[in-house]
Amino acid sequence: MKQMVSSIRITAFLAAAVSLASCEKQRSSATGWTYNDPDNGGYDRIEYTEQETGPGLILVEGGTFTMGRVEDDVNYTWDNIPRRVTVSSFYMDETEVTNQHWLDYLHWLGLVYGDSYPEIINRALPDTLVWREKLEYNEPYVEYYLRHPAYEDYPVVGVNWLQANDFAAWRTDRVNELILVREGLLNFNPTAQVDEEHFTTDTYLNGQYEGEANKEGIPDVNPKGTGFRRVRMQDGILLPRYRLPTEAEWEYAALGLIGNSFQELITDRRTYPWNGHYVRNDDNGGKFFGTIRANFVRGAGDMMGVAGYLNDNADITAPVYQYPPNDYGLYNMSGNVSEWVMDVYRPLSPEDKSEFRPFRGNVYQTRVLNSDGSIADKYDYNVYDIEGVSYFITNYQKQAGPRLVEGDLTLIDQSLQKIDQAKEKEKERKSDEAQALMQEIMDLVTSSDSPIAPDLRDGISDYISNTAGNERMRDVNLEEKIDRRNYRKADNIDYLDGDFQSSVFYHDPSRETDNNRMYEWGQTTLINNRARVYKGGNWRDRAYFTIPGTRRFLDERRSMATLGFRCAMTRVGSPTGIGPKGRPE
Repeated sequence: MKQMVSSIRITAFLAAAVSLASCEKQRSSATGWTYNDPDNGGYDRIEYTEQETGPGLILVEGGTFTMGRVEDDVNYTWDNIPRRVTVSSFYMDETEVTNQHWLDYLHWLGLVYGDSYPEIINRALPDTLVWREKLEYNEPYVEYYLRHPAYEDYPVVGVNWLQANDFAAWRTDRVNELILVREGLLNFNPTAQVDEEHFTTDTYLNGQYEGEANKEGIPDVNPKGTGFRRVRMQDGILLPRYRLPTEAEWEYAALGLIGNSFQELITDRRTYPWNGHYVRNDDNGGKFFGTIRANFVRGAGDMMGVAGYLNDNADITAPVYQYPPNDYGLYNMSGNVSEWVMDVYRPLSPEDKSEFRPFRGNVYQTRVLNSDGSIADKYDYNVYDIEGVSYFITNYQKQAGPRLVEGDLTLIDQSLQKIDQAKEKEKERKSDEAQALMQEIMDLVTSSDSPIAPDLRDGISDYISNTAGNERMRDVNLEEKIDRRNYRKADNIDYLDGDFQSSVFYHDPSRETDNNRMYEWGQTTLINNRARVYKGGNWRDRAYFTIPGTRRFLDERRSMATLGFRCAMTRVGSPTGIGPKGRPE
């Protein structure tokens, strides 16, 4: 299932939709009416087998496990208290995302946005300066690591959490576009996909992307239809979204307990993603006996071993297939680079989070609709985080101080004036006008001869929160959830740990709007709602951090030379597949 399956599913669907001469049609067990029959209304039933495995993914069969600490808490953080949880089956990349994957992404951005919105390409560039250390000579990595072909199969680094999520969204769209091309419904048209006129899964499904159709579409059995229609999510042809794994999913996949279980018994508790308490291969007599199982630091100043016998054969990162996979077939879950996960960090998350599919970080969104209930047009401009741009420019001015010349100050003043205007438009709920002002700031900066213009362009680009061609989304509001019991607001990051009810000020209504109640970011802690968890050891770590239960955090806009990521995908339907007569295997 590693390769994308052939057109069997859609062929079967087409046959079911147009074959009106079959001996007996499938009938509804509720009404007895036949499916896929235009004579009685054309009720659809899809001949669906199971989810196709997307490129690069491995199925991780879910189950229960004890999440958290299995070794001494050497940092005394007490932030990974063991707790039994259940993780549903899901898909995980067998390797970290590589430099070549990221260069593919940058190339596509150049094709689509390069002429009109070069700032989008700038926003996606990894920070190659993360290699610099004040007392190390790492300039060759700054210049070569991302783009030289010698490193094309090495994990990409210098990527922050936001960039990793953007990559996952892009990957979703490219995979689903390829599926439609493969099934003969669309043609490749790279030169026609420019600016907002490019394929995304969401805009295709809501009818806002036409593309270059290869044929009329799928036969439509609806008697009120035109005879053909475009693919819908209900057809089961398109894949779910690529995304970052949750912390629970990543830790579960890293442990690979499926390799040492018998029926419902886990025969050995694991410290690392392999059996035993050794970091060396203990397969006595085997080819790799005595070699290090992962890429990490063995001791002070020992990054790779002794010349003539380089034990882990990697001074920095290593090619993503260099070390043996764990029992799920996943590579480098114990070293090479640490990896971003979806979760927002809280030290007491193990106590607060649910025992089923645990996750902290939910911010619920919904589509923007017109007054008649139709889906609003997709963005035809870039969307900027106005407060973020204001924060950046204001702090840049403070840091630069007396080094700014008259032209620099004029550019900054003009930008801040437009930001103030944009904020007023936002208060009036005139988002289009507010974003038009933000684009004027970018145009002002890119056309300026000021020496600081490149710095401002780079910084402002980092605060592009959405790009032209994407579907319009918004956070759900309190009013539309009046009678709902399971949630009442969009942002649930602070729930039980940082919200008003969980703080010591719960009795003081004046503090309800204070977002810094429990975590005084920048004063007593670096924890806030932008602190994201990353997991696993890396090439600069000691063996302790290769233990899957360890957890650390970093601001979502920061990156490191030791931090990469891999994607995951939700498994829909049966956890392991469908057996005979439609029953789970």
